[in-house]
Parts: sequence; C-alpha cells; structure tokens
Amino acid sequence: MCAARKQDDDGHLAVAGEGRAVALFRQVLAFMVVVMLAFVMVEGWRIWRDYRHAFSNAENMVTNLARATAQHAEDAIRQVDVVSASLAERLEGDGFEHMNRPRLQALLARQKALMPQLHGLFVYGADGRWLVTDQATLPPNLNNADRDYFVYHRNHRDRQVRIGSVVRSRSTGDLIIPISRRLEYPDGHFAGVLLGTIKVDWFVRYYGDFKIDERGALVLAKRDGTILVRRPFVSRVVGRTLANSEVFRNHLPYADEGLVEAVAVVDGTPRLYAYRALSSYPLVVEAGLSRESIVAPWRHDAIKSVAVLLLLLVGLAAFGGVVLRQLRERIVIERALHQAHQTLKSLAMTDSLTGLGNRRRLDAVFEPEVRRARRQGYPVALVMLDLDHFKAYNDRYGHLAGDQCLRRFAELLQQALKRPADLAVRFGGEEFTLLMPDTDGPGAELVVQEIQQVLRRHVIEHGGSPLGRVTFSAGIAIGDPARQAITPERLMAAADSALYQAKGQGRDGYCVANNASAGVDP
Repeated sequence: MCAARKQDDDGHLAVAGEGRAVALFRQVLAFMVVVMLAFVMVEGWRIWRDYRHAFSNAENMVTNLARATAQHAEDAIRQVDVVSASLAERLEGDGFEHMNRPRLQALLARQKALMPQLHGLFVYGADGRWLVTDQATLPPNLNNADRDYFVYHRNHRDRQVRIGSVVRSRSTGDLIIPISRRLEYPDGHFAGVLLGTIKVDWFVRYYGDFKIDERGALVLAKRDGTILVRRPFVSRVVGRTLANSEVFRNHLPYADEGLVEAVAVVDGTPRLYAYRALSSYPLVVEAGLSRESIVAPWRHDAIKSVAVLLLLLVGLAAFGGVVLRQLRERIVIERALHQAHQTLKSLAMTDSLTGLGNRRRLDAVFEPEVRRARRQGYPVALVMLDLDHFKAYNDRYGHLAGDQCLRRFAELLQQALKRPADLAVRFGGEEFTLLMPDTDGPGAELVVQEIQQVLRRHVIEHGGSPLGRVTFSAGIAIGDPARQAITPERLMAAADSALYQAKGQGRDGYCVANNASAGVDP
C-alpha cells in the first residue's frame, strides 16, 4: 500500500512538474513572440520616424533654396529697375533732342560695369532704331521695333518696368532676359524704349553653385509659368510654360509660397518643390529635390537597420531555445516580459499635428476629474467645437493648408484656456474638446465667445464658406457631480447634441445643453 501510494504521489508530482514545465514553455514562447514583435514595432517606428525626418530636412532645404533664389532674383532685377528708372527720368527731363550720346554711352558703360548680371543697356527711338548703348560703337542697321517688349510699350502707356520672356541678343547671340521701360515725350507720346538685359548664363552659374542632387531643379519663371532660367540648363526648355504644373495650377493661385510634392512637367521627375513668388515683380522661383535623393540615404540606413534587427531576432530566438531547453533564468525572463509589457503599454497622449492632447488623453483625465469635482463640490464644463465646412476648405486649399488651419485653431484654443487644470484636446478630424473644471455655464460661454472673437480677428480666409472665413460651431454641457449623478459619457453626449443643434441653427455659433440632457435634474 505504501509503495502504491508513493508511486501515485510520484505520478502526480511528475504530472504537476510537466504541467509547470508546459506552462513555463508557453509563457517563454509567448514572451519571445511579444519581445520579437516589440522589437519589430519599435524598429518599424524608428524607420518611419527617420523617413519623416528625411523629408523634414528636405523641406527645410528646398524652402531655404527657394528663399535664397527668390531674394537673389529680386535684388538683381531691382538694381536694373532702379537704374532704368533713373536713366528714363534723365532722358525725359533733358529732352531727346538734347541727348549727349557720348556722355550717355559712358554713363551706361559705367552702370554695366557695376552690375555683373547686366548683359547690356540700350536706348531705342520711337521707330526702334538703336540710339545709344553701353558699347562704344553701334551695330549698323539694327532695329528692334519687332521685339515683343517694344511692341508692348508702343501700344501701352504703362510706365512700370516690364520683364519679358527670354530672347537671343542680336548683338552677341546670348540668351537674355529683357527688362524694359517706356520712354515718352513731354506731351505723352511714345518716344522709345529703355532696355536693360540680364544674362541667363549669370543665373545659370549662380544656380550651379548650390549643392543639390543631380536630379534636383531650380527654376525662375514668370507668373504666367513661362520659364526664364532652369537648372539643369537646357536651352530648348527656356520659354516653355509651367502653367499646367501642380504648383502653378493648384497652389500658386491660393498661396504665394508653399511646399508641393509633384512630378515635373519638363522631365517627369518626382520632386519635392518649394515655390515662392517674388514680392515686387511677377516672377516665381521653384527649388526641387528629387524624391530619390531624399529616399535613397534613408533606404540605405533602413536596410542596415533591418539586417541588424534580423540578427538580433535570430539571437533572441537562439537565446529562447536555450531557455526552453534548460528552463533557467526565469527571473530575467519575467523582468524582460514586464519591461516589454510596459513598453507596449506606453502610448502617445498628444496629437502630433496640433500639439494638443488626443482623445486617449481626454479619456484618461475625464473620469478622475468628475470624481474630483464630486468630492470638492464644483461644476465641470465640457465644450465640443467643430470647424464649419472644413471638408470644403481641404478640397479648395489642399490638405497642407488644412493642417496649417488646424494648427492655428489649436493655438487659439491654448491661448483661450488660462488655467493649468483646463484641457484642450483634438477629438478627431476638425473636432476639438475643452474640459474645464470648476466652470459654470456663463464661464464656459465667455471662453467660447473669446475664441470666436480671436478667430474673427485672425480672419483665416475660407472661400468655401458662406461667410468667406473659417468659423466654428460649439456645444456646451455643464455637470455638477456633487449634486447629481453624471457620467463622462452623458456629459459628452449632451455637448455633442448641443453642437449639432448649433450647426442646425446656421453655424458660427454655440448652444448650451439643458441640465436634463447633461444628467442633472432641472
């Protein structure tokens, strides 16, 4: 009997031991799977972060390139503009019949020597004949009456400087950008044209000094899309139009500067472009980096990271095999499992676009705040806000402009909340939520009214809205947990219902939920 009982006990112990071993095997196996997934997720997040960082750096680079090239072009043209205005005033003031051509030629030559971008300075008579240039001798029998700029000034009384399309110089054969101005007799009749020409090659050499990738591009174009200069320089491209490009068709009409990912209409290369319109002249510059040049370094690092990750996973698998065979280092495994659990449990609580809290942050704070209000006996205000006609805004101005609008509105919300305990979150899409402890109905209305006033002062243009500007609708719900039983869900539902009521009343306003809908007896 004793021997049989001992055998049974040994069997039970063996079964129990096997059960513990199987349980431990399953725990270790689950742990290894979780750890490997955690490494894959973390490394995947890091690779994605590096991808976004690469594009962020590229955005900064093309923005700076566009700003530098725009300033360079504006300065170069302004110099010619100022010189031509001064010369035109002198010619018209002295009178064309009293023109001292040798003296004027010497003056033009000095001005050309001072400005390296100049190809030449020219004065043409009313019939298009060359009167004087910066050169000591005039080419015989040349007449520019057929030039586009000459025809324009002869037929228009516009006295402002005019930037023409690229032409080939009749004196040197160089490609030049004509910058012309109308000359008049004292009675207002057409007296001729004063012309300054800028060498296309001067811009080409300047653009060539920038360190960008081989498939990058720099473009100087007229506002109508006509190309004046482009890097890489191909003479047959000069004069082509970019009017149907993504920048000129869908972005430039709405914003004078911005960032665009598009396929070039000239060579079909996908690029990240920054564009900028000149403030004083009808010109636009584009700076573009090829998508391949942005992605290639990231791809190289990502491949190395994936290779390291695979080696790490193989190592972990081997380590797990040793653990499964020997059933050792249980404490280390439990600690690692706990660490992996904590890593997976840690979630972002901030909306990456606006910098406000996200919905998870609101869920984490709402219930504790209601309990605190119940203990301390103060009311809680919840406000739901929604930007009006925001889909129409995105459709009209693009998602980049929509994101910028959301960020600006989030800044207004943060400015309106004066107390540390107040919370502003992006609830989702174009919807935002304010949670304000120790705030009654009139107080919440004052906050909403202040936000409305600040938004109206900022005047964010919205061509898709009947009001022509960005507005919002709001719903306000007030709860008093100390006197009546309320829940975050009921308070949120009441605020949401009030929001829909405000939208139904015409938008650009707010409604306050009644006490019953918020969970408070009247």
